[in-house]
Amino acid sequence: MQEFGENKMGKRIISQARGKGSHTYKVRRQAFNIRLFYPRHLIGEGKVIKLINSSGHFSPIAKIMYKLNKEDVVFFIPAHKNMSEGDIIHFGNDLKDIKPGNILELKNIPINTAIYNIESRPFDGGKFIKTGGTSGIVNKIVNEEVYVIMPSKKEKKFNKNCRAIVGVVAGDGRLDKPFVKAGNRFHAKKAKSKLYPRTSAIKMNAIDHPFGSGRGKNPKSKIAKRNAPPGAKVGLLRPRRTGRKKR
Repeated sequence: MQEFGENKMGKRIISQARGKGSHTYKVRRQAFNIRLFYPRHLIGEGKVIKLINSSGHFSPIAKIMYKLNKEDVVFFIPAHKNMSEGDIIHFGNDLKDIKPGNILELKNIPINTAIYNIESRPFDGGKFIKTGGTSGIVNKIVNEEVYVIMPSKKEKKFNKNCRAIVGVVAGDGRLDKPFVKAGNRFHAKKAKSKLYPRTSAIKMNAIDHPFGSGRGKNPKSKIAKRNAPPGAKVGLLRPRRTGRKKR
């Protein structure tokens, strides 16, 4: 006979708890107050007025100020390697001297130049390559498209009017120093709203995860059905392919 007040039900699995948005898994908004973007109209030159250490980003952030129609405009971009406060950066498409920090369209950047913070489509503000120590290489220009070798060594094509920054993102070597203690990693992950420590699903109890209670370590199917409810939508979600890649 079950005693009064005794709870025999299972608890929410981690994927459900994160989706609910409790304080345990909620994003720490103040860490992401700085928005990285290019203004739509960039002409002339700007000045680096401050370098910011943001806990929500993987590289130092540069605060840039320039004048547009006699008014001061401020925006934020990932800092490049060896950038310092007081540096002058140039923007525009008629630049003859290509230096780190310059912002210009891909069609005007020479081949084999290191770039970062590339726009996915013109004027979207910059989406690709913003992690510390990374950069892409302009490989070739074909008609209306520019091909860039990404940090993954794969080639990706962009519209020639997309903008990018010349140079390498600052903050290289960020992962070289070991955490040593689990507590240090916990606080570093919490600053960026990352779940730590992560427990393997197959090591959980059956009430805690659909993959739980893996007898003999034989996991169930990792491909979740498309109409599965939130508690069961775990594993591989609508994968393009599975299994070992054949060469």
